[in-house]
Amino acid sequence: MNLLISRRQTLFSTAALLASSRAWAQSPAWAEIEKKARGQTVVFNAWGGSERINAYLAWAGDELQKQFGVKLEHVKVTDTSDVVKRVRNEKAAGRNVDGSVDLIWINGENFLAMKREAMLFGPWAESLPSFRFVDVEGKPTTRIDFAEPVQGLEAPWGMAQLTFYADRAKVPNPPRSTAALLAFAKANPGRVTYPKPPQFHGTTFLKQTLMDLTADRAPLYKPFDAAAFAKITEPLWKHLDALHPHLWRGGKQFPVSHGALNQMLADGELSLSFTFNPNEPANEIAAGRLPKSVSSYQFDSGTVGNTHFLAIPFNSKVKEGSQVVANFLLSPAAQARKADIKVWGDPTVLSPAKMSATDAALFTASRAPGQVEKFSPVIPEPHGSWVDPMEKEWLRRYGA
Repeated sequence: MNLLISRRQTLFSTAALLASSRAWAQSPAWAEIEKKARGQTVVFNAWGGSERINAYLAWAGDELQKQFGVKLEHVKVTDTSDVVKRVRNEKAAGRNVDGSVDLIWINGENFLAMKREAMLFGPWAESLPSFRFVDVEGKPTTRIDFAEPVQGLEAPWGMAQLTFYADRAKVPNPPRSTAALLAFAKANPGRVTYPKPPQFHGTTFLKQTLMDLTADRAPLYKPFDAAAFAKITEPLWKHLDALHPHLWRGGKQFPVSHGALNQMLADGELSLSFTFNPNEPANEIAAGRLPKSVSSYQFDSGTVGNTHFLAIPFNSKVKEGSQVVANFLLSPAAQARKADIKVWGDPTVLSPAKMSATDAALFTASRAPGQVEKFSPVIPEPHGSWVDPMEKEWLRRYGA
């Protein structure tokens, strides 16, 4: 244990962070932003429900103070929509330069609302020195947020992607496509299931299945079309009609949560499970809740995924400091620490191929049992407006 701690301290020492961040950050324009940011306090509104995440942000705050003279104040929030409402109220009240929020952890509908209502500062994200390392080719969701173009109004921070996992000692060749999963369920009745929509992971399973069965996905990336809904979703319901009789309890009941699904896998009741955090299986192994023989994988043709972002409200008091914080959180050293399952386990948005060998090595130093060895292509989420109609139709057909 002491050896691991020592190694981590070496990898993420202040000296290493300084070398990593300063080497590529010295453009005159960026130097001026850093100069103005010194002495500023950035009020960062971010979900506060995880001790690991809170500890990571505390570490980031210490490094920002040491390196840049920027103070990071983490305001722990439960629901990002409440932050959006606060900024909206400030705009309505004419509070245009002294907002209460400087930086927000955001994506999806909350970003869409702020973008449409002109509540965001920018564009700024692609001007960050760290953005040069973002994997915009392999992870297109770093520029598209639930089918909405980001246009530099938010900076990518972390990835989420549907990931399956199974005990290879019991399932040496797990299914790697929607069609293969159906065949696996038929051959192993009662050993597969998914959480009941609208539980998030259950809905994500529906999205994945719909995407895999849809030849022309273009309509799914546009706002919901009621006239086209029946035709587009017909293959989904036909597939589920074939799948459900072979699921756990004959598809008559569904787990109520992702946690229940995990427990059923750990108890040997199921043959496989899935998550939206590719590092979750490794976290479960490290915690002793799953055996080391569990491995995670993604469908060969790709799985649905999205990116979570950092945005600056239009009325932030410290836009320079907010950009410095975002740039640091996007740096190779900070992203590698965040991806370490011993710290947080949130997958990076960066491409190690775009950085120095020294920085790229940070992303392999923390690899642990259960992590995905080879990521599949990311399939961007459908437009958010399709989700509610799809969930309602599922409940109508199978919810009873």
